[in-house]
Amino acid sequence: MSNLKMTMLLIAVVLTSALSAQENPTLYLIGDSTMSDKKNPEQNPEHGWGQVLPELLTETIKVSNHAVNGRSSKSFITEGRWEAVLKTLKAGDFVFIQFGHNDQKYKDSTRYTNPFTQYRYNLERYVKETREAGATPILMSSIVRRKFNEYGTLEDTHGNYPLVVRMVARDLEVPFIDMQYLTERLERKYGPEKSKSIHLHFEPGENDYYKNGKHDDTHLSYSGAKLIASLALQEIARQDLALENYIKLEVLKADIVTLKD
Repeated sequence: MSNLKMTMLLIAVVLTSALSAQENPTLYLIGDSTMSDKKNPEQNPEHGWGQVLPELLTETIKVSNHAVNGRSSKSFITEGRWEAVLKTLKAGDFVFIQFGHNDQKYKDSTRYTNPFTQYRYNLERYVKETREAGATPILMSSIVRRKFNEYGTLEDTHGNYPLVVRMVARDLEVPFIDMQYLTERLERKYGPEKSKSIHLHFEPGENDYYKNGKHDDTHLSYSGAKLIASLALQEIARQDLALENYIKLEVLKADIVTLKD
């Protein structure tokens, strides 16, 4: 085979691979339990918001959810989970990056990170290595916990971690979805009582899966997960990111939060 033919063949392979990546991208999710897939979804009331994304996106994009309960930006790397994502990441893919809940666990050295040092560097690593693979990183702050005080005010529980995500997004010019703000608005719109439906609140005997009852203000019900996933996708569309092309029209039209600040 001549050098010219060999060169033309290589170009054709590269172009075909690039076109395939563009036409059939994968959306990877890396994060913690608020995003992860839950077992027994037909019976289990708990759902991660990443778990419901396939319902809200078209069939032309695949969702690969690698978020795992209890993981921080640190433990996701040390356990080899990020390396597993990198092995299959290709040009044209997208990566949602959302950590913070477990980076706060200062009593656990395997998970805790200082927000301004190791947490920041971990986020920067995710961004840089995603870009090196030709994929698009999208940084996200953590969703809020339902913590209303006696005055009906929703209190912050994440400290400096969301701030650092904003800083990294600004400094590295990364698309940023402020899940903290979006979910804060949702919780406040629903209020102290109705917001229980976003999470897991069951009295003993009320739900077969939680026979002894459950009161969890961090994790999500199916309806809560779907609301939050929809808010994330609507913000992606508002920012005119490329991922918008894969969002179902009914999701973009849904009126979820009309709260006026």
